[in-house]
Formats: sequence, C-alpha cells, structure tokens
Amino acid sequence: MALTNFNPKLTIVYASVTGNTEQLAEMLQEAALSQGLETNLYRVEEFPLSELPSCEVVLIGTYTWGSGEIPEEMRRLYQAIEGLDNKELRTAAFGTGDSFFAEFCGAVDHFRDMLYVKTQLLATLKVELMPQPSDRRRCEKLVELIKVFPLKTTGMDN
Repeated sequence: MALTNFNPKLTIVYASVTGNTEQLAEMLQEAALSQGLETNLYRVEEFPLSELPSCEVVLIGTYTWGSGEIPEEMRRLYQAIEGLDNKELRTAAFGTGDSFFAEFCGAVDHFRDMLYVKTQLLATLKVELMPQPSDRRRCEKLVELIKVFPLKTTGMDN
C-alpha cells in the first residue's frame, strides 16, 4: 500500500502546571495548522470526553507528577481511552520534564504504553523543561508523520 497524504482532524489535549507542556501543545498546534490540519486544542479539564469516540487523531500532552506518575487531572482521560479500545484511533503522547529525575517524563511513558496497546500509537515526544526553538522542527516532524500514517484497517473493506 502506498503512503498518501491524509488530512485528519487533530485533537490536542494537555495538562500543564508550569506552562512548559502548554507551550509544547501550542507548538504542535502551530505546526499542524501550518500544514493544513484542522486542529482543536484543549486543556484536559475543558475536553468533553464524550467527543473521544469521534476523534481521528489525539495528541496527549502531560507533565509528570511525583515519581513518574500521571497527574490526577489526566487520569479520567487515560481511563476513557483505555476503556475505548479503539484500534482505529491514531494517537501520540508528548510532554515536558526534567531529566534530573529518574522517571523523566514518566507520565508520557505510561500514556505511551497504554496507547500502544489500545490505539494506533504514532509517536512519543519528550522535551527537557521548557520547549526551545529547536523543538519546533520536532513538532513539525510529528505532524508530518500524522499526515502520512495510513489508517490500519481490519481487512473488512479490502
């Protein structure tokens, strides 16, 4: 099967305490919009979980709490995706963290592991502390991957 450009609707959901993960989410949104993708950006508290089944691509941004744990405000989203078990949903996990800690971006890793099993995980993006101008290219590459990643089918429509 040849890869073709695909313009799915992109949903970015994130949690941020220091503003670093929020900045990264905004960088991803800018990259997506510049590449012609319809994009919605939500703080996790504002994202209606009822919309999850109709999403095509979801990028999940999180900071890490404690010893690599998922923050409290991200747990409902985690559980909703875990319960959805939609292998057609394309996802990516991203976040910021401090590599001083043993579990650098540990919450991103927890999301990645679950998304790998329950969805079509496209990528993981981790950034040290505050996003830098050089991270824009990494965001652009993630969006490019979304545009060319073919939807896996069950074989029913082949």
